[in-house]
Amino acid sequence: MDKELVLVIDFGGQYNQLVARRVRENNVYCEIYSYKTPLDQIRNMNPKGIILTGGPASCYEEGAASCDKDLFKMGVPVLGLCYGAQLMSHVLGGKVEKAPVREYGHTPIKVDTTSPVFEGVKENTSCWMSHFDYISKIAPGFKSIATTDNCPYAAIANDEEKLYGFQYHPEVLHTPEGSKMLRNFLYNVCHCKGDWEMSSFAEDQIKLIREKVGDGKVLCALSGGVDSSVAAVLLAKAVGKQLTCVFVDHGLLRKDEGDQVEAIFGPEGHYDLNFIRVNARDRFYVKLAGVDEPERKRKIIGEEFIRVFEEEAKKIGRVDFLVQGTIYPDVVESGLGGESVVIKSHHNVGGLPDYVDFKEIIEPLRNLFKDEVRKVGLELGIPDHLVFRQPFPGPGLGIRIIGDITAEKVAIVQDSDAIYREEVEKAANEYAFEAAEASGVKIDKDHPDHALLRSYWPDWMPDQYFAALTNMRSVGVMGDERTYDHAVALRAVKTIDFMTAESAQIPYEILMKVMNRIINEVRGVNRVLYDLTSKPPGTVELE
Repeated sequence: MDKELVLVIDFGGQYNQLVARRVRENNVYCEIYSYKTPLDQIRNMNPKGIILTGGPASCYEEGAASCDKDLFKMGVPVLGLCYGAQLMSHVLGGKVEKAPVREYGHTPIKVDTTSPVFEGVKENTSCWMSHFDYISKIAPGFKSIATTDNCPYAAIANDEEKLYGFQYHPEVLHTPEGSKMLRNFLYNVCHCKGDWEMSSFAEDQIKLIREKVGDGKVLCALSGGVDSSVAAVLLAKAVGKQLTCVFVDHGLLRKDEGDQVEAIFGPEGHYDLNFIRVNARDRFYVKLAGVDEPERKRKIIGEEFIRVFEEEAKKIGRVDFLVQGTIYPDVVESGLGGESVVIKSHHNVGGLPDYVDFKEIIEPLRNLFKDEVRKVGLELGIPDHLVFRQPFPGPGLGIRIIGDITAEKVAIVQDSDAIYREEVEKAANEYAFEAAEASGVKIDKDHPDHALLRSYWPDWMPDQYFAALTNMRSVGVMGDERTYDHAVALRAVKTIDFMTAESAQIPYEILMKVMNRIINEVRGVNRVLYDLTSKPPGTVELE
């Protein structure tokens, strides 16, 4: 990729993806690499700047994640965040030790506004702290450029060597001027041009795909979700009828979703694609019978997907390439991008079997975050309502059912989820119609402009929401009789990039309506819960 590059060196911090996402928001391309990446490899990538992430360890302990001292002698600007700032000080001759007062959460901070990294920042602002160590002595050549009541070196700088460190996390929304600080590093210190534009991504990928594929045949793993749909249309524009889209209905889809996907991409749909639907529910259920461990479920589903694709490829004839809608969070969360632990093996990345009977796997969206994928979809002319449809994981309801999977449990989740989504969308649309009308804007209720409608949705409208089945059963009373049935959990989050998320504050009366409908209409459920967990510490999906 012929773009200027900033590297995020990962020391196991929970916000590593968010750091990269914040860099890209400033039109600078960014990738995450492990701290174990050889220095020569880093040099060869010719980065414009390097950002060191946070981490869970103490940099002065034996065996702690570290880096080569020469990383700071390359002439490339470096910004250390939290652990990264401490490590920079430790490696270059400063001192890091246990803080007499640990700082966590919102913290007032006073910054030196003459520093290039604090241009345009208020002298007295706030930041998000999360540390139990601190820099007690700065390294030679450094100076303090920010302080808190308990931290004399909340930010440090060596302007001559272009080395900077923040003890806090500028990448999180809890640091209100953090984005400005990161932008200052990118443009005032690294002198980036900002040449990462999504408008050219689709065109560039189409050219690359044509060169790679030549006259070969391509099979696209189409789930009907946003990522695989964008990948399919991208490939269709690149290679046309050399592409066959295979949609595997594994029996773990949302209610009626198999028919909806076929209606969009099948023979009567919007696109002139070679489309095959494989009804594989029974074989997936057999493979998953009695399996309750999340990672095993993901890996079983991932391998079985591949086996179905291999079988379909043989029916088609010689197929050289398999296309997947893998995106960057899939890669990093599967432990293949940086140094963070495996959070969960995505079925199309860490869940792949050791042997795959294709010449090569093409993943055109592998370096993109979710919102970037949506931008590509719009560039490709995919209808707005498809691009912004609810995200749905490849393993489907397999990871929205805690514990083992049965046909009965799948039906419970499908019905509960359909009710939940119906009521939330109905309430949001009613609000939007009224808000638009109050603004003097008329929206056709029978054939609405979806983009316009969304612009009037209420602030509480989640970016993702779904029902899941817990592995808990509890006692209830229905019709004067004792019941002992399942508990359904409702999940709803607000997020920009799915790297971090907050629980959505759906109005209580809507949740009550959903609860009443689920208990009355879905057999086998007598309790409905609402999940308030943010990400982190949780993830968006339950498994």
